[in-house]
Amino acid sequence: MWVWMRVRAHRLVSRAAGGDAGMTTSEYAMGTIAACGFAAVLYKVVTSDMVSSALEAVVGRALHVPF
Repeated sequence: MWVWMRVRAHRLVSRAAGGDAGMTTSEYAMGTIAACGFAAVLYKVVTSDMVSSALEAVVGRALHVPF
């Protein structure tokens, strides 16, 4: 019950102060562009020869561990 009262009070104060509760379309667009750029860089790093061989070595060692 106390949590509900705190949430309701926060909403009332937020509305009275005129604060925004969410992002605008341009903010979503910029966030999407940034996420796509990060994904592209991460893909390039993970598919590079050095990282790929390191991942293969880790998986190979994990598969050959005796139980």
